[in-house]
Amino acid sequence: MRAYLVTVALFALAFSLAFASDPSPLQDFCVALKDKEYSESAVFVNGKFCKDPKQAKAEDFFFEGLNIPGNTENLQGSNVTTVNVDQIAGLNTLGISLARIDFAPYGQNPPHTHPRGTEILVVLEGSLYVGFVTSNTDNRLFTKVLNKGDVFVFPVGLIHFQFNVGKTNAIAIAALSSQNAGVITIANAVFGSDPPINPDVLTKAFQLDKNVVEHLQKLF
Repeated sequence: MRAYLVTVALFALAFSLAFASDPSPLQDFCVALKDKEYSESAVFVNGKFCKDPKQAKAEDFFFEGLNIPGNTENLQGSNVTTVNVDQIAGLNTLGISLARIDFAPYGQNPPHTHPRGTEILVVLEGSLYVGFVTSNTDNRLFTKVLNKGDVFVFPVGLIHFQFNVGKTNAIAIAALSSQNAGVITIANAVFGSDPPINPDVLTKAFQLDKNVVEHLQKLF
């Protein structure tokens, strides 16, 4: 009986590890089709329909324009240019994507999470104050000031941020361990949900005056 329980436990562990990130592909590639390209012969893999491999072309694995700065004229002073499976169809099933992040002076990529991917970030220009917070109950904060050429890792699912501490623009490139890691910006999700979360819930959760909560909901 004990051996059986150990076997079951090991199987459960292996099963959980196997699905800790995007599933491994069973073929060289599985180029995603756009909605209008679906056909009866298309195969549905990892959230996308795939085209016949014989019809794949170089453009399915190509993206141009990452050298172009993003528009940072917004409230956060930042811009994220995403390159995932929606931009490169050939990324489907390959479990990787990236993004360019531009920061105006003192701009930030606000606290957010990627529910399906770990992020590794390298600074190309400028200086960034970055960090992530571990899960309950520790809620431990890990932070570092990064300069040009520095690299930092944000574990999958944890709340993290980047803030430009310099007086000049900053640029970073982030790689993620998913073809579509997803993003949940904390403030937008909590105060800008559709429909809105009952203010009484947020008042108690954040220990704020209800009028403050309702004001924040109007901002988002």
